[in-house]
Amino acid sequence: MGNTLKLEDLLKPDCVPDESAGGENWRILHGDTLKLVKGFQPGIFDAVITDPPYASGGTKQNERNRTTNQKYSSMKAENALPDFDGDNKDQRSWTHWMAEWLYDVRKACKRGAPICLFIDWRQYPSITDALQWAGWIWRGTAVWDKGNSRPQKGRFRQQAEYIVWGSNGPMPINRPVSCLPGVFRYGNPQNRIHVTEKPLQLMKDVIQICEPGGLILDPFAGAGTTILAAAESGFQAVGIEVTDAYYKLGSDRVRIALEAGEEAENKEPQ
Repeated sequence: MGNTLKLEDLLKPDCVPDESAGGENWRILHGDTLKLVKGFQPGIFDAVITDPPYASGGTKQNERNRTTNQKYSSMKAENALPDFDGDNKDQRSWTHWMAEWLYDVRKACKRGAPICLFIDWRQYPSITDALQWAGWIWRGTAVWDKGNSRPQKGRFRQQAEYIVWGSNGPMPINRPVSCLPGVFRYGNPQNRIHVTEKPLQLMKDVIQICEPGGLILDPFAGAGTTILAAAESGFQAVGIEVTDAYYKLGSDRVRIALEAGEEAENKEPQ
């Protein structure tokens, strides 16, 4: 595909995002994942790495129906980050929704392409069901150890999230990818722009499951962390983001960070 990810190379002619932003080796599409994943050209992606809405944050439905800031953030209202869409489903609806887009996105992936899905303990059983219902092979789980959590006396700390991973059919062991760790230890990012933003270095580590130089899809781009990690690490990346505020925030973040990196490289003595 070259260095520029053109819409006509990614999407079928009848599939058009609301808008898109991009640069060398990256592009973020603004629109609904359920619709856009159906429109991708078949067999173009080398990996799917994403952090979908968990639709958890509570054990009762009225708790899950709270805003994403109420569920996942302790920030005061005046400092709160924008809420994001798609996080108010009950468990049955969420599982069905996950299976639907996972089924369609598998068609857009190459044979053997890995998939990595972030999730918490509450939705762990459902996401493994959805992954397999959609035809992926579930291959295991890695752990993101955040190192801290809200303490609850007399209980184990909920200081980990999980990376459920698998592949689109057989996954040859002779791929040019090294042995990756099963536990990643990084604290939550400071000065984040998304309610559930993941650390940039964490994503740089996780995307190494993809073959070098491959094309990575993140159907829930959010703050653009996966897209930025991929572009800075020599991969190509395509993201989808439905929430207006995060489409703009994520796209701007990736563009500004990459431009700053290029400017710094140009200033280095030759």
